[in-house]
Amino acid sequence: MKIALGSDHRGFKAKEQIKAIITQLGHEFVDVGTTDGNPVDYPDMAYLAATAVSEKKVDRAILVCGTGIGMCIAANKIKGVRAALCHDELSAQTSRDHNDSNVLCLSGDLLGEVLLRKVVEAWLTTEFSGGRHQRRVNKIMAIEDGKNPQEVKNGGQ
Repeated sequence: MKIALGSDHRGFKAKEQIKAIITQLGHEFVDVGTTDGNPVDYPDMAYLAATAVSEKKVDRAILVCGTGIGMCIAANKIKGVRAALCHDELSAQTSRDHNDSNVLCLSGDLLGEVLLRKVVEAWLTTEFSGGRHQRRVNKIMAIEDGKNPQEVKNGGQ
């Protein structure tokens, strides 16, 4: 799997740790920045990574800022992106299993090294279960297209 990585200055250290996790799990990454701890605006990095997902240049993306909130808000503005802010293994697993999230947003300030590894591993190894959840993801995509999800037959299937 090919994963875009992006962070602002507050997420830079965690992003560097995530590179090692991705490599150890046998995946490859594309680092869209930042390249150091100097201040940058998180929407710039979120846009680069989320657009790479939207344009199918990568399979998924992981974004890190101070809280993860800003990255998540910015990434979810890109068509085709389902970014999830996760703080534990369960939210990471559920975001993949139920919501088919394709962008993981993390806090560089709130997660320690051990929890960061567990969350990233859970997110990268959990598959989307489909089934009734596919109907709901289809409704999310309908909203993205300006449609009322209640008016979409079978959730777009």
